[in-house]
Amino acid sequence: MGFLTQELDRRTVLKALGSAAAGAALSRFGLAAGFEGTSAKPLRGLFPIASSPFTPDNKLDLDCLGAEVAFCNRGGVPGIIWPQIASGWTALTADERFAGAEQMIAAGKGGKTAIVIGVQTQNDDLAGAVAFAKHAAKSGADAICSLPPEKGDDAALLEYYKAIGSATDLPLFVQTIGDMSVDLVVEMFKSIPTVKVVKDEAGDPLARVTELREKTGGKLAVFAGKGVRQMMDEMRLGFTGFCPTVGMADLFQQAWELYAAGKIHESYDMFGRIQAFSTISGADAYVMVARGIFKETTKSRPMPGVGTGGGGARGGGSLTDADKKNVRDALNAYLKPYLRG
Repeated sequence: MGFLTQELDRRTVLKALGSAAAGAALSRFGLAAGFEGTSAKPLRGLFPIASSPFTPDNKLDLDCLGAEVAFCNRGGVPGIIWPQIASGWTALTADERFAGAEQMIAAGKGGKTAIVIGVQTQNDDLAGAVAFAKHAAKSGADAICSLPPEKGDDAALLEYYKAIGSATDLPLFVQTIGDMSVDLVVEMFKSIPTVKVVKDEAGDPLARVTELREKTGGKLAVFAGKGVRQMMDEMRLGFTGFCPTVGMADLFQQAWELYAAGKIHESYDMFGRIQAFSTISGADAYVMVARGIFKETTKSRPMPGVGTGGGGARGGGSLTDADKKNVRDALNAYLKPYLRG
Protein backbone atom coordinates (compact mmCIF):
# COMPACT_ATOMS: atom_id res chain seq x y z
CA MET A 1 0.00 0.00 0.00
CA GLY A 2 2.43 2.63 -1.24
CA PHE A 3 0.18 5.67 -0.91
CA LEU A 4 0.90 5.99 2.80
CA THR A 5 3.42 4.23 5.00
CA GLN A 6 2.70 3.14 8.54
CA GLU A 7 4.59 6.14 9.83
CA LEU A 8 2.05 8.56 8.35
CA ASP A 9 4.57 11.38 8.36
CA ARG A 10 3.77 14.97 7.56
CA ARG A 11 5.41 14.97 4.13
CA THR A 12 3.51 11.88 2.98
CA VAL A 13 0.18 13.31 4.10
CA LEU A 14 0.88 16.57 2.30
CA LYS A 15 1.58 14.65 -0.89
CA ALA A 16 -1.40 12.33 -0.51
CA LEU A 17 -4.03 14.93 0.31
CA GLY A 18 -2.70 18.11 -1.24
CA SER A 19 -1.97 21.38 0.52
CA ALA A 20 -5.62 22.45 0.79
CA ALA A 21 -6.64 19.45 2.91
CA ALA A 22 -3.32 18.73 4.59
CA GLY A 23 -3.66 21.07 7.54
CA ALA A 24 -7.05 19.68 8.49
CA ALA A 25 -5.82 16.10 8.15
CA LEU A 26 -2.74 16.72 10.27
CA SER A 27 -4.87 18.19 13.02
CA ARG A 28 -7.66 15.60 12.74
CA PHE A 29 -5.46 12.55 12.90
CA GLY A 30 -2.79 13.80 15.28
CA LEU A 31 -0.04 13.93 12.68
CA ALA A 32 1.42 17.23 13.74
CA ALA A 33 4.45 17.43 15.98
CA GLY A 34 3.88 16.42 19.58
CA PHE A 35 2.66 12.83 19.26
CA GLU A 36 6.10 11.27 19.46
CA GLY A 37 6.91 12.29 23.01
CA THR A 38 10.48 11.36 23.89
CA SER A 39 10.28 8.35 21.60
CA ALA A 40 11.47 8.50 18.01
CA LYS A 41 8.56 6.23 17.06
CA PRO A 42 5.15 7.73 16.26
CA LEU A 43 2.45 7.17 18.86
CA ARG A 44 -0.44 6.70 16.44
CA GLY A 45 -1.99 3.98 14.34
CA LEU A 46 -2.34 0.37 15.47
CA PHE A 47 -1.07 -0.54 18.94
CA PRO A 48 -2.55 -4.02 19.51
CA ILE A 49 -2.60 -5.64 22.92
CA ALA A 50 -0.29 -8.66 22.94
CA SER A 51 -1.58 -11.98 24.25
CA SER A 52 0.24 -13.93 26.94
CA PRO A 53 1.13 -17.35 25.49
CA PHE A 54 1.91 -20.31 27.74
CA THR A 55 3.52 -23.67 27.14
CA PRO A 56 1.60 -26.89 27.90
CA ASP A 57 3.37 -27.00 31.29
CA ASN A 58 2.12 -23.49 32.18
CA LYS A 59 5.29 -21.49 31.58
CA LEU A 60 5.19 -18.11 29.86
CA ASP A 61 6.32 -18.82 26.29
CA LEU A 62 8.87 -16.11 25.66
CA ASP A 63 9.52 -17.27 22.10
CA CYS A 64 5.86 -16.82 21.17
CA LEU A 65 5.75 -13.49 22.97
CA GLY A 66 8.69 -12.34 20.87
CA ALA A 67 6.95 -13.71 17.77
CA GLU A 68 4.10 -11.27 18.35
CA VAL A 69 6.58 -8.40 18.13
CA ALA A 70 8.21 -9.84 15.02
CA PHE A 71 4.79 -10.21 13.40
CA CYS A 72 3.97 -6.57 14.09
CA ASN A 73 7.30 -5.43 12.69
CA ARG A 74 6.76 -7.44 9.50
CA GLY A 75 3.24 -6.11 9.18
CA GLY A 76 4.09 -2.44 9.49
CA VAL A 77 2.24 -2.14 12.80
CA PRO A 78 3.47 0.97 14.67
CA GLY A 79 3.26 -0.38 18.22
CA ILE A 80 2.36 -3.20 20.59
CA ILE A 81 1.32 -3.10 24.26
CA TRP A 82 1.83 -5.78 26.93
CA PRO A 83 0.56 -6.76 29.43
CA GLN A 84 -2.92 -5.28 29.70
CA ILE A 85 -6.44 -6.60 30.23
CA ALA A 86 -6.54 -8.64 27.01
CA SER A 87 -3.11 -10.03 27.98
CA GLY A 88 -4.49 -11.50 31.18
CA TRP A 89 -2.02 -9.41 33.17
CA THR A 90 -3.38 -10.36 36.59
CA ALA A 91 -2.46 -14.01 35.97
CA LEU A 92 1.22 -13.13 35.51
CA THR A 93 3.85 -13.14 38.22
CA ALA A 94 6.24 -10.22 38.62
CA ASP A 95 9.13 -12.36 37.37
CA GLU A 96 7.14 -13.32 34.28
CA ARG A 97 6.37 -9.68 33.59
CA PHE A 98 10.00 -8.65 33.89
CA ALA A 99 11.13 -11.50 31.65
CA GLY A 100 8.34 -10.89 29.15
CA ALA A 101 9.12 -7.19 28.90
CA GLU A 102 12.80 -7.92 28.28
CA GLN A 103 11.90 -10.48 25.60
CA MET A 104 9.57 -8.11 23.76
CA ILE A 105 12.02 -5.23 23.88
CA ALA A 106 14.82 -7.47 22.61
CA ALA A 107 12.58 -8.81 19.83
CA GLY A 108 11.72 -5.28 18.77
CA LYS A 109 15.28 -3.99 18.71
CA GLY A 110 16.04 -2.41 15.37
CA GLY A 111 12.41 -2.55 14.26
CA LYS A 112 9.86 0.20 13.76
CA THR A 113 7.24 -1.21 16.15
CA ALA A 114 7.16 0.71 19.44
CA ILE A 115 7.18 -1.52 22.53
CA VAL A 116 4.83 -0.27 25.23
CA ILE A 117 5.06 -2.00 28.59
CA GLY A 118 2.16 -2.13 31.03
CA VAL A 119 3.22 -1.24 34.57
CA GLN A 120 0.03 -1.43 36.68
CA THR A 121 -0.07 -3.71 39.70
CA GLN A 122 -2.68 -5.37 41.87
CA ASN A 123 -3.62 -4.18 45.35
CA ASP A 124 -2.68 -0.57 44.50
CA ASP A 125 1.02 -1.33 44.85
CA LEU A 126 2.50 1.98 43.69
CA ALA A 127 6.07 0.95 44.52
CA GLY A 128 5.64 -2.12 42.35
CA ALA A 129 4.27 -0.07 39.45
CA VAL A 130 7.20 2.33 39.69
CA ALA A 131 9.57 -0.65 39.66
CA PHE A 132 7.95 -1.98 36.48
CA ALA A 133 8.20 1.48 34.90
CA LYS A 134 11.88 1.86 35.74
CA HIS A 135 12.62 -1.64 34.50
CA ALA A 136 10.87 -0.86 31.21
CA ALA A 137 12.92 2.28 30.76
CA LYS A 138 16.19 0.57 31.67
CA SER A 139 15.44 -2.29 29.27
CA GLY A 140 14.78 0.03 26.34
CA ALA A 141 10.98 0.26 26.05
CA ASP A 142 9.53 3.04 23.91
CA ALA A 143 6.66 3.89 26.27
CA ILE A 144 4.75 2.66 29.31
CA CYS A 145 1.04 2.18 29.96
CA SER A 146 -0.93 1.89 33.18
CA LEU A 147 -4.41 1.04 34.27
CA PRO A 148 -5.56 3.06 37.28
CA PRO A 149 -5.37 1.68 40.82
CA GLU A 150 -8.40 -0.23 42.01
CA LYS A 151 -9.39 2.31 44.65
CA GLY A 152 -9.19 6.06 45.08
CA ASP A 153 -10.90 9.33 44.19
CA ASP A 154 -9.78 11.68 41.44
CA ALA A 155 -7.09 13.23 43.61
CA ALA A 156 -5.63 9.81 44.43
CA LEU A 157 -5.68 8.77 40.76
CA LEU A 158 -3.92 11.96 39.77
CA GLU A 159 -1.19 11.39 42.37
CA TYR A 160 -0.79 7.79 41.20
CA TYR A 161 -0.20 8.83 37.61
CA LYS A 162 2.11 11.65 38.68
CA ALA A 163 4.26 9.09 40.48
CA ILE A 164 4.30 6.78 37.46
CA GLY A 165 4.97 9.66 35.10
CA SER A 166 7.88 10.97 37.12
CA ALA A 167 9.52 7.54 37.41
CA THR A 168 10.86 7.70 33.83
CA ASP A 169 11.04 10.02 30.84
CA LEU A 170 9.14 7.52 28.68
CA PRO A 171 5.81 8.58 27.14
CA LEU A 172 2.97 7.46 29.40
CA PHE A 173 -0.29 5.92 28.17
CA VAL A 174 -3.17 6.43 30.60
CA GLN A 175 -5.70 3.58 30.41
CA THR A 176 -9.13 4.76 31.55
CA ILE A 177 -11.83 2.49 32.92
CA GLY A 178 -15.00 2.84 34.96
CA ASP A 179 -16.07 6.43 35.61
CA MET A 180 -12.76 8.24 35.04
CA SER A 181 -13.90 11.63 33.75
CA VAL A 182 -12.70 13.67 30.80
CA ASP A 183 -11.70 16.47 33.18
CA LEU A 184 -9.52 14.09 35.18
CA VAL A 185 -7.74 12.93 32.01
CA VAL A 186 -7.25 16.55 30.92
CA GLU A 187 -5.79 17.42 34.32
CA MET A 188 -3.37 14.49 34.01
CA PHE A 189 -2.32 15.67 30.57
CA LYS A 190 -1.74 19.23 31.80
CA SER A 191 0.11 18.33 35.01
CA ILE A 192 2.15 15.28 33.91
CA PRO A 193 4.57 16.10 31.08
CA THR A 194 5.03 12.46 30.02
CA VAL A 195 1.31 11.79 29.44
CA LYS A 196 1.02 11.56 25.66
CA VAL A 197 -1.79 9.03 25.08
CA VAL A 198 -5.09 8.09 26.66
CA LYS A 199 -6.43 4.62 25.85
CA ASP A 200 -10.00 5.52 26.59
CA GLU A 201 -12.36 2.80 27.76
CA ALA A 202 -14.36 4.72 30.36
CA GLY A 203 -18.03 5.35 29.78
CA ASP A 204 -18.82 5.90 26.09
CA PRO A 205 -15.49 6.69 24.38
CA LEU A 206 -17.23 7.75 21.16
CA ALA A 207 -19.08 10.45 23.08
CA ARG A 208 -15.91 11.62 24.87
CA VAL A 209 -13.30 11.84 22.13
CA THR A 210 -14.24 15.29 20.80
CA GLU A 211 -14.16 16.81 24.27
CA LEU A 212 -10.85 15.13 25.07
CA ARG A 213 -9.27 16.47 21.91
CA GLU A 214 -10.69 19.98 22.30
CA LYS A 215 -9.67 20.35 25.94
CA THR A 216 -6.09 19.21 25.20
CA GLY A 217 -5.71 21.30 22.05
CA GLY A 218 -5.44 18.17 19.95
CA LYS A 219 -2.11 17.36 21.59
CA LEU A 220 -3.23 14.28 23.52
CA ALA A 221 -3.46 11.16 21.37
CA VAL A 222 -6.76 9.36 21.99
CA PHE A 223 -6.63 5.60 21.42
CA ALA A 224 -9.63 3.32 20.96
CA GLY A 225 -9.92 0.07 22.87
CA LYS A 226 -12.88 -2.26 23.47
CA GLY A 227 -11.77 -4.45 20.57
CA VAL A 228 -11.90 -1.60 18.03
CA ARG A 229 -15.27 -2.92 16.91
CA GLN A 230 -16.43 0.56 15.82
CA MET A 231 -13.34 1.57 13.91
CA MET A 232 -15.09 3.44 11.10
CA ASP A 233 -16.84 5.71 13.59
CA GLU A 234 -13.70 5.94 15.72
CA MET A 235 -11.69 7.20 12.77
CA ARG A 236 -14.46 9.59 11.73
CA LEU A 237 -14.53 11.11 15.21
CA GLY A 238 -10.75 11.60 15.38
CA PHE A 239 -9.26 8.72 17.37
CA THR A 240 -5.56 8.53 16.54
CA GLY A 241 -4.73 5.04 17.75
CA PHE A 242 -6.41 1.66 17.93
CA CYS A 243 -5.88 -1.30 20.25
CA PRO A 244 -7.34 -4.60 19.02
CA THR A 245 -5.54 -7.90 19.59
CA VAL A 246 -2.57 -8.90 17.46
CA GLY A 247 -3.94 -11.48 15.01
CA MET A 248 -5.36 -9.06 12.41
CA ALA A 249 -3.43 -5.93 13.38
CA ASP A 250 -1.81 -5.57 9.95
CA LEU A 251 -5.25 -5.36 8.30
CA PHE A 252 -6.48 -2.89 10.93
CA GLN A 253 -3.39 -0.80 10.19
CA GLN A 254 -4.21 -0.76 6.50
CA ALA A 255 -7.77 0.35 7.24
CA TRP A 256 -6.30 3.26 9.24
CA GLU A 257 -3.79 4.17 6.53
CA LEU A 258 -6.48 4.16 3.86
CA TYR A 259 -8.77 6.36 5.93
CA ALA A 260 -6.00 8.82 6.74
CA ALA A 261 -5.18 9.04 3.04
CA GLY A 262 -8.75 10.02 2.27
CA LYS A 263 -9.59 6.62 0.74
CA ILE A 264 -12.72 6.10 2.82
CA HIS A 265 -14.41 3.49 0.64
CA GLU A 266 -11.24 1.40 0.50
CA SER A 267 -10.86 1.72 4.28
CA TYR A 268 -14.46 0.58 4.72
CA ASP A 269 -13.77 -2.46 2.54
CA MET A 270 -10.62 -3.35 4.50
CA PHE A 271 -12.43 -3.12 7.82
CA GLY A 272 -15.23 -5.21 6.34
CA ARG A 273 -12.73 -7.97 5.54
CA ILE A 274 -11.68 -8.07 9.20
CA GLN A 275 -15.29 -8.23 10.34
CA ALA A 276 -16.19 -10.93 7.83
CA PHE A 277 -13.25 -13.10 8.91
CA SER A 278 -14.25 -12.79 12.56
CA THR A 279 -17.62 -14.43 11.80
CA ILE A 280 -15.93 -17.69 10.77
CA SER A 281 -16.19 -20.35 13.46
CA GLY A 282 -12.92 -20.47 15.41
CA ALA A 283 -11.33 -17.55 13.55
CA ASP A 284 -10.58 -15.38 16.58
CA ALA A 285 -9.42 -18.37 18.60
CA TYR A 286 -7.14 -19.82 15.94
CA VAL A 287 -5.84 -16.87 13.91
CA MET A 288 -2.60 -16.58 15.91
CA VAL A 289 -1.74 -20.19 15.12
CA ALA A 290 -2.94 -20.00 11.53
CA ARG A 291 -0.69 -17.00 10.91
CA GLY A 292 2.37 -18.68 12.42
CA ILE A 293 2.64 -16.55 15.55
CA PHE A 294 1.64 -19.17 18.11
CA LYS A 295 1.99 -22.94 18.20
CA GLU A 296 -0.74 -25.54 18.09
CA THR A 297 0.17 -26.29 21.70
CA THR A 298 -0.02 -22.69 22.96
CA LYS A 299 -2.22 -22.36 26.04
CA SER A 300 -3.86 -19.64 28.09
CA ARG A 301 -3.62 -19.25 31.84
CA PRO A 302 -6.89 -18.50 33.62
CA MET A 303 -7.09 -15.10 35.25
CA PRO A 304 -8.09 -15.08 38.92
CA GLY A 305 -11.86 -15.19 39.15
CA VAL A 306 -12.35 -15.44 35.37
CA GLY A 307 -12.04 -19.11 34.48
CA THR A 308 -10.34 -20.76 31.55
CA GLY A 309 -9.06 -18.76 28.63
CA GLY A 310 -8.41 -15.59 30.62
CA GLY A 311 -4.72 -15.44 29.83
CA GLY A 312 -5.32 -13.88 26.45
CA ALA A 313 -3.52 -16.50 24.31
CA ARG A 314 -5.19 -18.36 21.50
CA GLY A 315 -4.12 -21.85 20.44
CA GLY A 316 -5.82 -24.82 18.85
CA GLY A 317 -7.93 -25.44 21.94
CA SER A 318 -11.03 -27.53 21.38
CA LEU A 319 -11.43 -26.65 17.70
CA THR A 320 -11.84 -29.56 15.33
CA ASP A 321 -9.46 -30.17 12.44
CA ALA A 322 -12.24 -29.05 10.11
CA ASP A 323 -12.58 -25.75 12.03
CA LYS A 324 -8.85 -25.12 11.77
CA LYS A 325 -8.79 -25.92 8.06
CA ASN A 326 -11.69 -23.55 7.49
CA VAL A 327 -9.81 -20.69 9.17
CA ARG A 328 -6.66 -21.36 7.14
CA ASP A 329 -8.65 -21.66 3.93
CA ALA A 330 -10.35 -18.33 4.57
CA LEU A 331 -7.03 -16.59 5.15
CA ASN A 332 -5.58 -18.04 1.94
CA ALA A 333 -8.64 -17.63 -0.25
CA TYR A 334 -9.92 -14.22 0.77
CA LEU A 335 -7.27 -12.31 2.71
CA LYS A 336 -3.89 -13.43 1.42
CA PRO A 337 -3.33 -10.36 -0.83
CA TYR A 338 -3.72 -8.09 2.19
CA LEU A 339 -1.66 -9.98 4.77
CA ARG A 340 1.58 -8.19 5.60
CA GLY A 341 2.60 -10.02 8.76
